[in-house]
Amino acid sequence: MSTWIRHRASILIVFACVLFAVTSGVWRYGYGQALDQLARRGEADLALGADSLTAQLKRYQELAVLMAEHPTLLSLTRNPAITSAQRGHPLLLDAADKTAALDIIYARADGTILATAQEDVAPPDALEQTPYFKRALQGALGAHHEVDARFGRRAFYYSVPSFSSEGTVSAVLTVVLDVEDVEGNWRGDGPTVFFVDDLNEVFISNRSELVFWKRNPTSSGLIPPSGTAPPVQSYMRAGHEIWELDWGPYIPEQGLHIVKDLPVIDMVAEAIVDISLARRIAGLQAGTIAAIFMIFGLILLQVLERRRVLTQANAELEQRVTLRTQALSATNEALRREITEREEAEAALKQAQSDLVQAGKLSALGQMSAGISHELNQPLQAIQTFAENGTRFLERDNTTKAADNLTRISQMATRMARIIKNLRAFARNESEPMGRVDLVAVISQAVELTEPRLKEHAVTLDWQPDTFGPVFAEGGEVRLTQVFVNLINNAIDAMLEQDNRLIHIVINNGRKLGVTVRDIGPGLEDPEKVFDPFYSTKSKGVAEGMGLGLSISYGLVQSFGGNIRGANAAGNGALFTVELNYWKEENVA
Repeated sequence: MSTWIRHRASILIVFACVLFAVTSGVWRYGYGQALDQLARRGEADLALGADSLTAQLKRYQELAVLMAEHPTLLSLTRNPAITSAQRGHPLLLDAADKTAALDIIYARADGTILATAQEDVAPPDALEQTPYFKRALQGALGAHHEVDARFGRRAFYYSVPSFSSEGTVSAVLTVVLDVEDVEGNWRGDGPTVFFVDDLNEVFISNRSELVFWKRNPTSSGLIPPSGTAPPVQSYMRAGHEIWELDWGPYIPEQGLHIVKDLPVIDMVAEAIVDISLARRIAGLQAGTIAAIFMIFGLILLQVLERRRVLTQANAELEQRVTLRTQALSATNEALRREITEREEAEAALKQAQSDLVQAGKLSALGQMSAGISHELNQPLQAIQTFAENGTRFLERDNTTKAADNLTRISQMATRMARIIKNLRAFARNESEPMGRVDLVAVISQAVELTEPRLKEHAVTLDWQPDTFGPVFAEGGEVRLTQVFVNLINNAIDAMLEQDNRLIHIVINNGRKLGVTVRDIGPGLEDPEKVFDPFYSTKSKGVAEGMGLGLSISYGLVQSFGGNIRGANAAGNGALFTVELNYWKEENVA
């Protein structure tokens, strides 16, 4: 026995080591694959951001090239009487206003400023000493970036020469652009992106807190302009550089560091892509493999245990045969009883597994109880309303109206039967088949079901079924009716606290088939969460405010291959759009 215990302990230790090695390998492989995907996506995002920045800077560069030879500006160069800058020059001011440039400066080759776009800001001093002006004097495009002391802003400068008839540079046009205007188009979007200039300083970034940080000359990471540099740990994983840092709430604590050279603007674009998703994917893959190995280990342990029992039984049988031949029959009988017990135990195990499957189904139905009561409550309320109306009509000897109410009660009972049929089909892995549904008839039925509430709360309904005619969609009549009943009831509940109450229902049967349900209530507080289970913004006291109606409707529309969206309408109110597939005749096959 002790030998078997030691043997089993050894097997468990070996199995644990193998499990750890395999799951670690799977985690590393999955992590590497996820990092590769993140790297490709991060490189694409970085390239997109770099191209966007380059394109915007290119626009100002082209502005400088196009305006440098403008006749109005050339006439200023030929007028020796002009010795001081003309602020707010109409041509330059108009160009600056249309392109959002900080300033446009036109100066002679000796540095004398002839005109500027700015009216309230003085021209720069010693323009001829600036690197971009000197570069333009050499007949080439001058480009530079720095913090402009006149505006206290980060600025890019583009200087373009203007040549005289002798081929010499006679004047220089300089366009000054605000870097913050360039950043405004993509600030806060995507991963953390920053651009480092030739002084190893962050000059442009979609995270404003990183501006003016500098490269750490001794290690990875950046150093802020003031204060202590936050710690940065850098390591390689699957061929990718990972940074662990603490730079603020909008920058990932663990990020994939990506670098791209931008020689066009003499900068280096860098990005930090959050790798938390890659770690979660790798953990999920490793957990799945670990679960599979654990199941395999349990099966292997059961097989070994069974082999141990059989080996022990065989040893006892041989011993009994050797020692007592007379007890052979009794031993065989004992063995047969043991086999029978094992077979009964296996049968009991199979039955227990079957019972567990059924219990799982019942558990799922229990979790759906709130949704089931939500779906059955509205037809029950309609039956109660029609029954009360029928009683009153009978008291008035109005048998025609009473019969009509009884017919509607029968229709509601039929509808409830179909709903219960769907629940029974769920328990049996069945579902109501989809088919051709007249969307106009479905909406009209939903309007009819909610008509008592519409009248009770004085809600005006704008629904014109006669203007559409039959519109055939692919879906289930009962479930699709429930979707529009939920949308109408939610619209009514949203407008209970106001005097004016109006609901518009329109079918858009263009290239895409869609139905819009709009109210004039306060709108949606958080449109992204309206379809989450148990999310509700209804006032206290409003019936059915459990937040299941829209969640159920979302699942129903998705089961038809459609989609449902919620948004705030222009002006006021909420707008829900239900998109469905047109019914095609080939669906019959």
